[in-house]
Amino acid sequence: AVTAPLAGPDLIRAEVRRLPNRPGVYRMLGEIVRKRSGDEREVLYVGKAKDLKKRVASYTKLGGHSNRIMAMIAATRAMEFITTETETESLLLEANLIKRLKPKYNTLLRDDKSFPHILIALDHEAPQIRKHRGAQSRKGHYFGPFASAGAVDRTLNTLQKAFLLRSCKDSVYDSRTRPCLLYEIKRCAAPCVDYVSTDEYRELVDEAEAFLRGKSTAVMEQLSKDMERAAENLQFEKAAALRDRIRALSAVRETQIINPGVVENADVFAIHAEGGQSCVQVFFFRAGQNWGNHAYFPRHEKDAEPADVLDAFLAQFYDGRDPAPSILLSDAVPNADLLAEALGVRQGRKIEVRVPERGEKRTLVEHARTNAKEALGRKLSESASQEKLLAAVAETFDLDAPPRRIEVYDNSHVSGTNAVGGMVVAGPEGFQKAQYRTFNIKSEELSAGDDFGMMREVLARRFARLMKEDHPGSETWPDLVVVDGGQGQLSAAREVMEEMGLEGVTLLGVSKGRRETEAGAKRVDRTMGATGEQFHLIDKPPFTLEARSPVLYYLQRLRDEAHRYAIGQHRARRKKQMTANPLDGIEGVGPARKKALLHRFGSAKGVARASVADLTGVDGVSEPLAHRIYDYFHSRQS
Repeated sequence: AVTAPLAGPDLIRAEVRRLPNRPGVYRMLGEIVRKRSGDEREVLYVGKAKDLKKRVASYTKLGGHSNRIMAMIAATRAMEFITTETETESLLLEANLIKRLKPKYNTLLRDDKSFPHILIALDHEAPQIRKHRGAQSRKGHYFGPFASAGAVDRTLNTLQKAFLLRSCKDSVYDSRTRPCLLYEIKRCAAPCVDYVSTDEYRELVDEAEAFLRGKSTAVMEQLSKDMERAAENLQFEKAAALRDRIRALSAVRETQIINPGVVENADVFAIHAEGGQSCVQVFFFRAGQNWGNHAYFPRHEKDAEPADVLDAFLAQFYDGRDPAPSILLSDAVPNADLLAEALGVRQGRKIEVRVPERGEKRTLVEHARTNAKEALGRKLSESASQEKLLAAVAETFDLDAPPRRIEVYDNSHVSGTNAVGGMVVAGPEGFQKAQYRTFNIKSEELSAGDDFGMMREVLARRFARLMKEDHPGSETWPDLVVVDGGQGQLSAAREVMEEMGLEGVTLLGVSKGRRETEAGAKRVDRTMGATGEQFHLIDKPPFTLEARSPVLYYLQRLRDEAHRYAIGQHRARRKKQMTANPLDGIEGVGPARKKALLHRFGSAKGVARASVADLTGVDGVSEPLAHRIYDYFHSRQS
């Protein structure tokens, strides 16, 4: 007889017998799913433990758990374990795995982008000030994080007015023979053409760094003294320039809303939960200045406790990010001490994680909580409105239920060149930009401008990949597919679905048509978009919607977003082609050799005219590579 494989509590009990009483991380795995990289089990949950044996043993019975945990246990088909030396290591490893694997039953930090910083680069004789995001590998001083790129741009603009630091690239700086426009509009001191000495420019850099480190009062006081001294010496032009710099610095301080009196460097977190959803507001305070805030809406079960959500959120938030010395929370979290220890070990300095009871720190936390409440209220209101819209879409187009995922497709090209297909995704939470996809049209059999053939190729590639990676009914499988076009595009989409044997996906075409008046004359109806939209469903005649229908406006917005995205991708591809260098297509010619060749011969045309002997004389170009370069150009010419 064939023994059925263990699953659920039975499998977990079998695993517990072999587990050590040591710290570590465990993964609960479900059924095997098909992915591009090969078949693998779905990751259901990632957890950490001070004692793996004791922690995993708590899952050996279904009773005593929430419905969510019981469903997770029942779905478990395999488990994996990693032991660590300390519980601190297990916390950091757990956060890293959750962010990378995105397990179904974990609380997830959905917005995982890095925060921008201001960099004063010190790898040049005239330091550059610029916005920076990503690894801090360039030599210089980094100030941040700022909550958004917009906050950095506004601050940079004002800092340039105040300190006149250059923002141009080093290559632009080194090639200048006269000052650029930034000097003319008083945003740069023009060190590139020696309008300011090296020592004077260094003073400006030092003042900017002092201001960004929180010494704004001292900097402004010194500038005020310099202005008075210049006025006394009848240097009115210099005094006016200093006055403008002081005004710019005042503007920076005024735009930072809340500048605490005693809190120098802190990250403030506050959570508000309502309607089964949560919002976590994060405020960044650096050098005694407020550098902005950001709202997060982590994914979690409806019955999750706010403290548990915040606890899971913090570990993921600081995976790959540097914390402030003080982390202030609105709610006490179970792993506060462990998180402080783990971050302290990683940073090599003490990190404080606590819930302030009184004073200015408590005021900051309450302000963050108010912002979290307001942000969640706005999101819930938008979600309710979106749900009503999707219900109306389902009613209008006879869907079984409101669509959870809508995919909209459009193509863009110029006479068939640089053709791309764009896919945008929308659902209950609005546009899901992380799910957008671009398809470079590859078929050589298509005639120029064959929009129907392009649509067939895009949909065939999309659903072929989707069938390999997932199954109908999953989160990545659409309920409604909208194509920009009429009966022709819809027929192309239908052919793809029939060839693949796919069912359950509603196809909708949106085309621009003209409506007729009672007198029979065709005219543009401005109440229904540019020319009045017609909607096409399989085996049904085209129809229109009422001019003020919310569903009409919603579908127009979806169509316009797909159009915007496809055109943007087409333009990017066209621009890349226009700036492409012929040397990029030669095997063995990387950035360094390309730079050496262009430096020696001046241009790609110069390289094409060079002999093998001339090419061999370039550093890094061997004789076989010289022959390959020579043959590349001359075989193309023939």
